[in-house]
Amino acid sequence: MENKLRVAAYARVSTEKDDQINSLTSQKSYFADYISSQSDMELSKVYFDEGISGTQTRKRAGFNQMIKDALNGKFNLILTKEVSRFARNTVDTLFYTRKLKEAGIGVVFTIDHIDTRQSDGELRLTIMASLAQEESRKTSERVKWGQQRRMEQGIVFGRDLLGYRVKDGSLSVNPEEVPVIKAIFHKYANEGKGTHVIARELTEEGYRPKRNSRWSASVIFRVLRNEKYVGDLCQKKTFTPDYLTHKKKYNRGEEEKIYLKDHHEAIIDRDLWKRTQAEMKRRSLSAAQKARHSRRYWCSGKICCGECGSQFVSRTKKLTVGTYKAWRCYQTANHGILKVDVEGKEIGCNNNSINERALLTCMKYCVSLVCQNRKQLLGEILSEIQAVCRELVTATDEDTIRQKLDAIEEKKRKSFDAMLEGMITKEDLKKQTEWYDSELSRLRPLLGENGPHDRQYSKKEEIVVLEKTLDKILSFHEDNEMLYREMLEKVVVYREDERGCSRLVVWLKSLPFGIRLKIRSTGRGEEYHTEILESEFVS
Repeated sequence: MENKLRVAAYARVSTEKDDQINSLTSQKSYFADYISSQSDMELSKVYFDEGISGTQTRKRAGFNQMIKDALNGKFNLILTKEVSRFARNTVDTLFYTRKLKEAGIGVVFTIDHIDTRQSDGELRLTIMASLAQEESRKTSERVKWGQQRRMEQGIVFGRDLLGYRVKDGSLSVNPEEVPVIKAIFHKYANEGKGTHVIARELTEEGYRPKRNSRWSASVIFRVLRNEKYVGDLCQKKTFTPDYLTHKKKYNRGEEEKIYLKDHHEAIIDRDLWKRTQAEMKRRSLSAAQKARHSRRYWCSGKICCGECGSQFVSRTKKLTVGTYKAWRCYQTANHGILKVDVEGKEIGCNNNSINERALLTCMKYCVSLVCQNRKQLLGEILSEIQAVCRELVTATDEDTIRQKLDAIEEKKRKSFDAMLEGMITKEDLKKQTEWYDSELSRLRPLLGENGPHDRQYSKKEEIVVLEKTLDKILSFHEDNEMLYREMLEKVVVYREDERGCSRLVVWLKSLPFGIRLKIRSTGRGEEYHTEILESEFVS
C-alpha cells in the first residue's frame, strides 16, 4: 500500500452544453475506472472546473488548487484525459508541466498517450498543445462569426438594463422603470440640470438604480448616451482582441460596430434624443474649456470649506443689475444641504456661500494689515532696484561698447563702398544706414557722450515713474487680483448662522499666522458692500 502512487485527476468542461462523452460526470467516472484498473495507483482527489474556458488558467479555481496541492506534496501524479482538457494555451501547458516536473510530479494524458516523466514527453506535449491552441483559435473565430451574423439579424446580446428586459435576444420595455428614464432626459435636456444634480434629485425622490448601490453622475451619463432608449441598437461596443486572455476592450474603431435604427420600442422620442446629444456635446466642449482655465481665477483651488473640508467652486449668475459671482462648497453645490442618503451616509454641506466681492475686500484688508509701514517698504524696494541698476552699469565694459561703436562705423563705411560698386541699391543703403544710426544712438549714451546731466536726469525720471507705480501697488486703493494670487496661500470659510455674516481665516504665503475675519455683506449689484466686523491673528 505504501508503494502505490497517490494520484489526482483533473476534469474540465468548457461549457454546460458539452456532449455526454466530455461531461463532468463522465470524466469523473472515467478516472475512477482508470485508477481502479491500475494496481500501483490510489485516487487522492478529483479536481474539476465547469463552464470555464481552457485558454487561460487565471479563473480556473479547481486547476489552481490542484497545482497548489501538488507543490505541497499531497500527491505524486496527475491524470487528465487529453491536452485540451488540461489547457488550450501552449505556454500555460508547458509552464505548469515543467513546474510540476521540477517538483517530481508527472502529468499523464491518457487518451493522447503522453507522460511528462518520459524523455520524449515534452516534445509530444508541445505538438499536442499547439494543436489544441490552434483548435481554440478556430473555435473562437467561428463563435465570433456566428455572433456577428446574429447581431446583424437584430439578436440582442447582453443583460437587462434600466427600462428594458432582455429575453431570448429581444428587448421589451419594463413599464415600472420608464418614468425614471423620462425624468433623466427631461431634467437634462429641458431643465438644463447637470448629472450631479439629477443624481441627487433621483435619490431624494426615492428612485433606485438598476444595479449600482446609488445614483451618480457616471450612471446618469451612461443613461443619456444609451441609444437603446430612442429605439436604436448598437452592438460590438466592446470586443475581445485576444482569444487566449479573453480580455475585453472598448471598441474605438478597431472593429466595425453594428447599428440598427428603430430596432425596438422606444422610451423617449427622437427629437428629445437629438437635443440631449447636442446638449451633451455643448457641455463637453464647455467643460474642456473650463479645464484649460481651471486656474483662471485668482483664488481657484485656494478656498476650503471649514465644515466638511471640500474645495469651494465658482458659481456665476446673470442678474438684471449685473453679474453675481460667488463661491460655494462643492458638496453644497452638488448635493444641497447636509442630509443622510438611502445608505445612511452623509452627503451635502450646510456651509454658506461667499461673494467674490466680499473675498476681494477681505484680501485687501489682510494685505494692508501686513503692509502698514508702506513708506518703509517702498524705500526698501526702491533701494534694492537702484542697487541692481548700479551693478548693471558697473558691469558694463566701456571698451566693449567702444569696440561695438567702431565696428558699426566701419560697417557703415563699407555699405557706401558696396553701393558705389553696385553690390547694393540706394534703397538698401538707406535701410542699413538707418539701422546703424539707431544702434549708435543707443550705445553712445552709455559712454556719456550726450552729457552726464542728461543721463542723470533720464535716470531720475525713471525712478520717479517706478516710485509712483510701486506706491499705487502698495496703496491698495484698487483690487489687484494678480497680486492676490501670488500672496494668497488659502482661505478657510466657516459657517456663520448670523444672517449676512461670514467667518473666514485668510493665510498668506510665507507668514506663520493667519488672519481670522468676521464680515457682514449687504446690498446687491452696484450697492453691494462688505464691512469688516472683527479681525485677529491666529497661529
